[in-house]
Amino acid sequence: PKPETAIIIAVSSRALFDMTEERKIYSEEGLSSYLKHMISRENVPLKPGSAFPFVQALTCINLRLLELDPNEKQLFDVVLMSNNSAQIGVALINSINYHALTIERICLTAGKSVSGYLAAYGTLYLSADASNVIEALNEGIASATVFSGNGSVQSSCEQLRIAFDGDAVLFSDESEIIAKKHGLEKFFENEAAKADEPLEMGPLQKFAMVIGDVKKKFTDEGIIENCPIRTYLVTARSAASSGLRALRTLRLWGLDIDEALFLAGAPKGPILQKIKPHLFFDDQQRNVDSGLEYGVKSAHVPYGIAQKVQK
Repeated sequence: PKPETAIIIAVSSRALFDMTEERKIYSEEGLSSYLKHMISRENVPLKPGSAFPFVQALTCINLRLLELDPNEKQLFDVVLMSNNSAQIGVALINSINYHALTIERICLTAGKSVSGYLAAYGTLYLSADASNVIEALNEGIASATVFSGNGSVQSSCEQLRIAFDGDAVLFSDESEIIAKKHGLEKFFENEAAKADEPLEMGPLQKFAMVIGDVKKKFTDEGIIENCPIRTYLVTARSAASSGLRALRTLRLWGLDIDEALFLAGAPKGPILQKIKPHLFFDDQQRNVDSGLEYGVKSAHVPYGIAQKVQK
């Protein structure tokens, strides 16, 4: 039985596994052909998808936590949530077992949106379906869209690395609204005037805080240099003109981000390639694309003013 204090990470089947070929059959030939294909190949393991290394790293963190305390209750619990039917469950379970993933719970909804179940399951929800992610965000659940393919940058299972954008991800989009509506000059003026005023919480703030709490379990034991969790703030903000407010907000929250990189509008892909995160979260599709271009597993958080501007 899972402890009530478990940190639940909900992952869709297309986020966990690379189902590009299967999805193509569904789109071009329909549900019946898709079902026949999946059932005929249910003993052939599915290939790892974008969220696969992230899930593996969570298992490694659980093992390290149990080394610290065999009675640890705050462990990561991955739940597979899919709108596939129960008929596809055999293929999914076989693939989970083949890859030796620790996933005990599966939710299959047969075409129905999984968003109705997420309140019971999710600290974080990762999906390849943007519409499901938007529904989850509207319910106040930290969510992001992942994209097909593994990415060429390989991240070590021994250290979980997560990179967050700032505005509209860790923070609200209040400052981004000013930048989009009134330009950068007004944005800089606003940030200077409110340098001591904390930003509001963004859609992934609670998830980041949970990661920070788990990291403290290691640092409190003196495991600092080789801590198995490392977090990054990778923001387009300029350090000199708008960095103070971001850093003071993190300090007020008690969120200890290991590295803060202020890029002043420069492309994020090159620096992300050096970081090698298991996942990079950003609300701007161009930044996600920059990460993907450099082989980094990147996830889109469709939240805030940037989505309206994009539309």
